[in-house]
Amino acid sequence: MTHQTVTTQYGKVKGTTENGVHIWKGIPYAEPPVGQLRYKAPEPPKAWENELDATAYGPICPQPSDLLSLSYTELPRQSEDCLYLNVFAPDTPSQNLPVMVWIHGGAFYLGSGSEPLYDGSKLAAQGEVIVVTLNYRLGPFGFLHLSSFDEAYSDNLGLLDQAAALKWVRDNISAFGGDPDNVTVFGESAGSMSIAALLAMPAAKGLFQKAIMESGASRTMTKEKAASTAAAFLQVLGIDESRLDRLHTIPAEDLLKAADQLRKEENENIFQLFFQPALDPKTLPAEPQKAIAEGAADGIPLIIGTNRDEGYLFFTPDSEVLSQETLDAALEYLLGQPLAEKVADLYPRSLESQIHMMTDLLFWRPSVAYASAQSHYAPVWMYRFDWHSDHPPFHKAVHALEIPFVFGNLDGLERMAKAEITEDVKQLSHTIQSTWITFAKTGNPSTKDVKWPSYDEETRKTLILDSEIAIESDPDAEKRQKLFPSQGE
Repeated sequence: MTHQTVTTQYGKVKGTTENGVHIWKGIPYAEPPVGQLRYKAPEPPKAWENELDATAYGPICPQPSDLLSLSYTELPRQSEDCLYLNVFAPDTPSQNLPVMVWIHGGAFYLGSGSEPLYDGSKLAAQGEVIVVTLNYRLGPFGFLHLSSFDEAYSDNLGLLDQAAALKWVRDNISAFGGDPDNVTVFGESAGSMSIAALLAMPAAKGLFQKAIMESGASRTMTKEKAASTAAAFLQVLGIDESRLDRLHTIPAEDLLKAADQLRKEENENIFQLFFQPALDPKTLPAEPQKAIAEGAADGIPLIIGTNRDEGYLFFTPDSEVLSQETLDAALEYLLGQPLAEKVADLYPRSLESQIHMMTDLLFWRPSVAYASAQSHYAPVWMYRFDWHSDHPPFHKAVHALEIPFVFGNLDGLERMAKAEITEDVKQLSHTIQSTWITFAKTGNPSTKDVKWPSYDEETRKTLILDSEIAIESDPDAEKRQKLFPSQGE
């Protein structure tokens, strides 16, 4: 292992070189959001004098630890001082390499840029691209919206963190061999929903040129819902609105406990999250899909898609079947009243139906809507990931199953899905990586092996990613026409 030192705007950083890839871990892209900076928009980091040791990941943002063992063999340190990013660069003399910035998922409540599954080494080496992964504030630290109580607090802190990381990339990535004018953001689930918002956010304008959205699109709550959730949270904490200064001194564990208590007391369910992006005149002035339909992301090419059986990851055969009342409320929340009534027959009360409703309404429908809207302003390519293994729940093409293929971390696939790494699996990973990388380089994902037609509202051509690659026109057309009555040809 050798060491590699580069000079950023803030000082020198020393990383390592392993298997032909230079890696810098735990580089601060903002001041630690602690004390008086808790619940405030991120501020640029202070410069440092000595060489910064960037050979170990920074702490991950506070989150419930009981789920971390699913992602890590060794539990990482948690701290509110978590605004760090990691850079993976191929060992090549080339300069001005395309840059791919990964935004992780986890329901805006969990996850980090340092999960083993997101190790960018193989992707960087395979494609001669720079890969950046990052942390952003989560749950009650990143998505508790307090501006309705006091304008000194910013809403959408987790999204503002992502924009701050992208500013850091713009200003520093050339030192690592990257081209600041050729940045592609890519992300999955809440990461993809974040990208949907970034494409519509004034703070992120001009910070990236292309986007890849995996399993997620517009996802916001209203200003009113954000304010009532914040009020309920303060009540759980026993803080009066006139004493918001107390929010800066309460221990992080108490904020996490209060968030868990709120979710239990208010019966949070998978269809309505309490901690997620919110509409806010300053940071996210319009619902992302509406902003996109009005040209907010004009000129930004997009790859967008979903996994065929997203919802199966979240349920087991003995999961609770939600009450008819809860399902009706979720349908109305997601679709609005008239449409909810029209499509209710698609989702009769059963576990299977609940799973399909989640797949369709949280992932597939918003992605189709987003793809349709953006196709008027830039080229869009749509995919559906159909591959699955033999072991439940991975005998379906569930949520997040494409990630090991994207990063080429197939050992993670073995661990996660107990899948055998066959030649077919390696080939599918190679195909996905090649199209993603070609898109990052050129703005068009077609390769010599995969001719991927762009998406438009007439033909709706979609790339099916499975052991065999195929192109389908308007998959699930009948269901789409029901869920989009205005497009029901």
